Amino acid sequence: MKLMAGNSNLPLARAIADYLQLPLTKADVRRFADEEVFVEIHENVRGEDVFVVQSTSYPANDNLMELLICIDALRRASARRITAVTPYFGYARQDRKPGPRTPISAKLVANLVTQAGADRVLAVDLHAGQIQGFFDIPTDNLYAAPVMAADVLEHSGGDNLMVVSPDVGGVVRARALAKRLNNAPLAIVDKRRDRPGVSEVMNVIGDVSGRHCILIDDIIDSGGTLCNAAQALIDHGAASVAAYLTHGVLSGKAVERVAGSVLKELVITDTIQPTEATLACAKIRVLPIAPLVGEAIRRIADESSVSSLFD
Repeated sequence: MKLMAGNSNLPLARAIADYLQLPLTKADVRRFADEEVFVEIHENVRGEDVFVVQSTSYPANDNLMELLICIDALRRASARRITAVTPYFGYARQDRKPGPRTPISAKLVANLVTQAGADRVLAVDLHAGQIQGFFDIPTDNLYAAPVMAADVLEHSGGDNLMVVSPDVGGVVRARALAKRLNNAPLAIVDKRRDRPGVSEVMNVIGDVSGRHCILIDDIIDSGGTLCNAAQALIDHGAASVAAYLTHGVLSGKAVERVAGSVLKELVITDTIQPTEATLACAKIRVLPIAPLVGEAIRRIADESSVSSLFD
């Protein structure tokens, strides 16, 4: 087994390597003067089971091309099996046609990864479960819920909790976390979105009075939806609001928005490498995801069960 890394999240790749007690494969992933990506592998990978760690986060197109070219280089070097490890799978929010004459970009990216030569894909908290079906190769979707549930219990003691989904579409994810928190009650924030990136909270479904609310979602981008939801919960009598999100995209002024919100705390994982502004924000805390991803990689290499990680 060999572990290779692109440039999108080297700290995570190194943490996974430390967990597996395996050195990263020596390789150069660099740019020519015109920004074309060039990959050169400095170790023999013939007949090896190779895992390429590369989140397709900002800049999404550059990191996606790095992943594709890494896969192509490994295929041409006769690697036995190539697994694309994408802790954050970009373009996942474009998983359906929201209107006429629009693309399903998540399917296009799945085709690109498959055609480049990947034999398997490993991701964390895909935005929608059906994205697994976009791939014609085995795809493992890891859940951050066990890591988050353990952290919630450690920091809250599990008393008077209520798990809240910031929209109707996230109810399944919220229910899964609530089950791990000793079957905590569930609430839903009903929102109406007029256009992408802009949302208006309309109502809270469920009695949150006096509760310590845990907002759960997979992605925080601009932060508007999350901060509006937190404010709505406080307005409906919640004692406090903390948020747990897997992928901290945090684009634009999202960090400032979180810092000025009523949120007690925002907890994200390191599927996307946190920026300096993110790390400097007192309200944001980063959970390491490397042990979960590393254990999944070990089990795939050993041909043992990955799903039993979540039993």
